[in-house]
Amino acid sequence: MDRVCWPYFDPEYENLNLRINPPRVSIDNETCMDCTLVKVDSMNKPGILLEVVQVLTDLDLIISKAYISSDGGWFMDVFHVTDQQGNKVTDARTIEHIENALGPKGHTVTNGVKAWPGKRVGVHSIGDHTAIELIGRDRPGLLSEISAVLTNLHCNVVAAEVWTHNMHVACVLYINDDTTGCAVEDPIRLSAMEEQLKNIVRGREDDGKAARTSFSMDSTHMDRRLHQMMFAARDYEDGGVTEEKAYAPTFQPVITVDRCEDKGYSMVNVRCKDRPKLLFDIVCTLTDMQYVVFHASISSSGPYALQEYYIRHMDGCILDTEGEKQRVIKCLEAAIQRRVCEGLSLELCARDRVGLLSEVTRIFRENGLTVTRAGVTTVGEKAMNVFYVSDASGNPVDMKTIDALRKEIGHTMMLDVKKLPTGSAEAPESTGWGKTSFFFGSLFDRFLA
Repeated sequence: MDRVCWPYFDPEYENLNLRINPPRVSIDNETCMDCTLVKVDSMNKPGILLEVVQVLTDLDLIISKAYISSDGGWFMDVFHVTDQQGNKVTDARTIEHIENALGPKGHTVTNGVKAWPGKRVGVHSIGDHTAIELIGRDRPGLLSEISAVLTNLHCNVVAAEVWTHNMHVACVLYINDDTTGCAVEDPIRLSAMEEQLKNIVRGREDDGKAARTSFSMDSTHMDRRLHQMMFAARDYEDGGVTEEKAYAPTFQPVITVDRCEDKGYSMVNVRCKDRPKLLFDIVCTLTDMQYVVFHASISSSGPYALQEYYIRHMDGCILDTEGEKQRVIKCLEAAIQRRVCEGLSLELCARDRVGLLSEVTRIFRENGLTVTRAGVTTVGEKAMNVFYVSDASGNPVDMKTIDALRKEIGHTMMLDVKKLPTGSAEAPESTGWGKTSFFFGSLFDRFLA
């Protein structure tokens, strides 16, 4: 077929077109009994689908169905969404945020909704924070070593996100000086920090090619940046590395790529266990692989997700070779599995202090635990951390280890232990073990009291 390229978008013409045909956003709580419909109509442009999905995902909304059409000059989407509890979206601030972010006002953010700007890997220094990116081979205790180095360098970790997959680790950390609370900007200090962190990530047996430490210089959504880092590390390839975490056949993604001859598209079908942020992960990966989604249908059937995408490459070509198809399949499988965690999640809430992350991860290491994923957040003086853990061999954590953790950290932090359903990404179930097991929101509320 003939190549169909994206037209050149003159910025001034695009702004004029947006003024003439501004985006329209409709929040409909009347049509459906059990969900809110978010309808978006706007001028079509590259990456717009990812922008819309990103806004809804950052609000922790669950997308159960979606109908997407962006063939031609106009973009028309309908999303069926609920909050984390399965209720309609009725909070006025959340609705206003969606309207502002997706409507004519662009990406205006309403005060009070997702106030922490840490969903973005900002420029070299974000206000009073410096962003660090680390990529390398994963091993037990690595996060503990990284946080110990930063503590010794008089840096405080105020936020972080850590992913592991297929023996690779990618993390983005926000740090500041532990005395001044300001961003670290001294080039000599930054150079020393970079060298020490690179040595830690590289490890004893690594030749250094797989390890990379850098200070972020752009403004990219954090989760998207982590996907990009893993993709750059080629975590979707086996490369002689055996994945420690075995996925049950019932949860293994089933992905096919076929040709849609009459319309000139490649059709990508995805069937896998449903989970929060699944749509974002797939759309993000397709976008960063330079594919354009022209039409899509997203639905959930019980615990499973069914997603169908009609795509072309940015240059207008479909996927012709078997090699291209297999690469897309492998990359989508990796994108789906990066968030999948099994075993336990440990949620901690404590008053923030210098060295807190180093202390917690040291205790994990000493008790034989390895961190498979982590999220670190600071709100005011409160630190709220979530760690997904297994033992050093990738097996479930036994009760004796949990009891030892409670004894060691229970007097200074609130700990909530939750057992993750098999193949879970974001919705752990409380184990009910002991009186110290609370919902995470309750932990934070008690500290605020």
